[in-house]
Amino acid sequence: AIHSVAWHHEGKQFICSHSDGTLTIWNVKSPTKPFQTITPHGKQLKDGKKPEPCKPILKVEYKTTRAGEPFIILSGGLSYDTVGRRPCLTVMHGKSTAVLEMDYSIVDFLTLCETPYPNDFQEPYAVVVLLEKDLVLIDLAQNGYPIFENPYPLTIHESPVTCCEYFADCPVDLIPALYSVGARQKRQGYSKKEWPISGGNWGMITQSYPEIIITGHADGSIKFWDASAITLQVLYKLKTAKVFEKSRNKDDRPNTDIVDEDPYAIQIISWCPESRMLCIAGVSAHVIIYRFSKQEVTTEVIPMLEVRLLYEINDVESPDGEQVPPLPTPGTGSNPQSIVPQSHPSTSSSSSDGLRDNVPCLKVKNSPLKQSPGYQIELVIQLVWVSGEPPQQITSLAINSAYGLVVFGNCNGIAMVDYLQKTVLLNLGTIELYGSNDPYRREPRSPRKTRQPSGAGLCDINEGTMVPEDRCKSPTSGSGSPNNSDDDQKMNNFIEKVKTKSRKFSKMVANDIAKMSRKLSLPTELKPDLDVKDNSFSRSRSSSVTSIDKETREAISALHFCETFTRKADTSPSPCLWVGTTLGTVLVIVLNLPPGGEQRLLQPVIVSPSGTILRLKGAILRMAFLDTTGSLVPPAHEPWREHNVPEDKDEKDKSKKRRPVSVSPSSSQEISENQYAVICSEKQAKVISLPSQNCIYKQNITETSFVLRGDIVSLNNSICLACFCANGHIMTFSLPSLRPLLDVYYLPLTNMRIARTFCFTNNGQALYLVSPTEIQRLTYSQETCENLQEMLGELFTPVETPEAPNRGFFKGLFGGGAQSLDREELFGESASGKASRSLAQHIPGPGGIEGVKGAASGVVGELARARLALDERGQKLGELEEKTAAMLYSADSFSKHAHEMMLKYKDKKWYQF
Repeated sequence: AIHSVAWHHEGKQFICSHSDGTLTIWNVKSPTKPFQTITPHGKQLKDGKKPEPCKPILKVEYKTTRAGEPFIILSGGLSYDTVGRRPCLTVMHGKSTAVLEMDYSIVDFLTLCETPYPNDFQEPYAVVVLLEKDLVLIDLAQNGYPIFENPYPLTIHESPVTCCEYFADCPVDLIPALYSVGARQKRQGYSKKEWPISGGNWGMITQSYPEIIITGHADGSIKFWDASAITLQVLYKLKTAKVFEKSRNKDDRPNTDIVDEDPYAIQIISWCPESRMLCIAGVSAHVIIYRFSKQEVTTEVIPMLEVRLLYEINDVESPDGEQVPPLPTPGTGSNPQSIVPQSHPSTSSSSSDGLRDNVPCLKVKNSPLKQSPGYQIELVIQLVWVSGEPPQQITSLAINSAYGLVVFGNCNGIAMVDYLQKTVLLNLGTIELYGSNDPYRREPRSPRKTRQPSGAGLCDINEGTMVPEDRCKSPTSGSGSPNNSDDDQKMNNFIEKVKTKSRKFSKMVANDIAKMSRKLSLPTELKPDLDVKDNSFSRSRSSSVTSIDKETREAISALHFCETFTRKADTSPSPCLWVGTTLGTVLVIVLNLPPGGEQRLLQPVIVSPSGTILRLKGAILRMAFLDTTGSLVPPAHEPWREHNVPEDKDEKDKSKKRRPVSVSPSSSQEISENQYAVICSEKQAKVISLPSQNCIYKQNITETSFVLRGDIVSLNNSICLACFCANGHIMTFSLPSLRPLLDVYYLPLTNMRIARTFCFTNNGQALYLVSPTEIQRLTYSQETCENLQEMLGELFTPVETPEAPNRGFFKGLFGGGAQSLDREELFGESASGKASRSLAQHIPGPGGIEGVKGAASGVVGELARARLALDERGQKLGELEEKTAAMLYSADSFSKHAHEMMLKYKDKKWYQF
């Protein structure tokens, strides 16, 4: 069977590709048998036998050169014994045969040549190969056939995108900085020539602000894209998984994994463009903090912290019923002691009853790590298993470079880390954030024996100091208690067996759910009805025995660092953290920061609850603050500086000045210098005046649906709240008055990918992943809509047609053969010019007997009109006869001249020309 045919440019030969992996070259003059048969990848057998059949050659191209052998380029044709080999493109040139392996299956390929005319020497210089997930250009002019560096972002789906963030109006030096470090990542071996496809023109770029898109992927990689105007260019790629030990096969994988596949997948990204600090949260309950540097460094020991985020910290009861003294609450401890950063995870992997405890899900490398210029690891934080229960996935994350703090939360509680001192500042269950002000009056869970890890202690709530293990044990533990009878022991063993089986079953079910939902969960704020009722949706790996108590769990859904009024009696703003939960509660935590400079690294950060509690309907999604003029108050940030270069004394003084500290109340500050807190939940938005905490504006965004994403963005020198609802509506509200500005039905929530990736940014821009391989950008700005046509580029640009190949005189006289000329070529408009409007023109009709019958029925009515037109037609026929006679005379004259020319050269020899 023939799969494709390609001609030699002279038209005397052609080549065919066949289903048995052979190529046949045919001469036009001898059609009985092929001129040559080639099996490019067949093994030549002895005794003159035919080579073994190979896979089909799906396509072949035959391109000639003026000085050298022709190129034969084909796809397929490999031998059947090459099992598992990647798809290949074969280039045959003279005696050499090059096999080029591709990453994906070949869909089609096309050879780029110097001339567009098929009857001239082709002079091929490149091959365009369209793969299933890529586009590759191969340079035929260089040895080894290197590929051209692709300037277009065809690798956005190299690994599935799991989350994305969009930043408009970034600092102008960010894109050059990311591009400079990203340029060093480019692999070697590319062609030295520029990308050869140069058609089209860019549009007029009217936007002057830079835009950056950050995508997180399932393999743990993060990509930064330049999205200014309508371009999309990859700037820099960061691999977060290289900090962890990788298991070579499934058997080596540790049993602490909470996901079967993609354990490094990115779930949440928190980025400070001004300081260039980056923080990510992964699916294995891990947080990594990165600092940007232009210098290459080698980290001997990777700084690491392990956090035990418990749900029932104060629900600790000894076997004989006596209460263990409660752990200290925030703000009550003395001078905290720093935790020494661990170079590797804790080795205590099981408690006294054999359950996994105090171990993280991933193992950090304990060997030196070479870090290239770009984002370099500052600290790795991992949540650990607690008494056989896996850590819950992180639902919210925030970093602040001015305070040197990172905070994250899940359905168990909240943890705050000082990444400068590498210490845990706060580690509380969500209920304990309320103190005695819990509006739900939730009781702790039923008493349960604690299972402490052997050789390890609990992490102190506030300061991060280690609590000795004997402090957490009851006085009677280890001795025989009269309450523990044989029946109780048997019952306990039976319960433990049931729990173990239920855990296995729960893990199987959760794995199935995970596979169906593309291995990734959504942040809690994306699950209005599933946030506390169905934790399997968030890929929880907890046992079904303990899943009942999660009905009352309250997850952390929003975090925001700011400098504002924390209590009603405050006269001046101070650094604080605002915490939003899935039950619609906003809590405020006060931060008491030490002075800047060296004191910041020596003195502790004091964290204490303020007692301020605000309530909204639905889970909290976003918080922001406005000043008295309605302008956005951005979070405090530290300007970027190179940390791997020693500082001068002047620089140190500057750093002291730029670090914010707690401001003591001043008599000159008046209460009138207040602020406005903007809080958006799944159902409503509120604007609250500070410090009085009075709700001055309120807007019920939706009653029947819920908000998937809400962002406070700047647009046309003002601030507004932009929301995307699950019913497909995009809505914007003015701030601080919360007046509706826009309500447009855009698209319904058809899959969770849209919910996971939809985000708004400044200047009326938004984006989401419309498919696993496409980013959809949209705008709700009138200015951008008006300029959109100018911004769009032109795909096709007019070029001059290259000259046709010169037809040699001897070739035309002796060897050219007869040329077929059709009627259109002789008498058509292109050769003879446009005909007169009065000249009759042949228009083919429908024909056939059916057409005659149809016309006969109306012939009587047409006779009258025909008679009227007959006189006019007679006049035009007379004019036509005169023009026809003139054309006949012209043709006769041309014939005479041609005959005279033939007689003139008839008897001349070839050397007389």
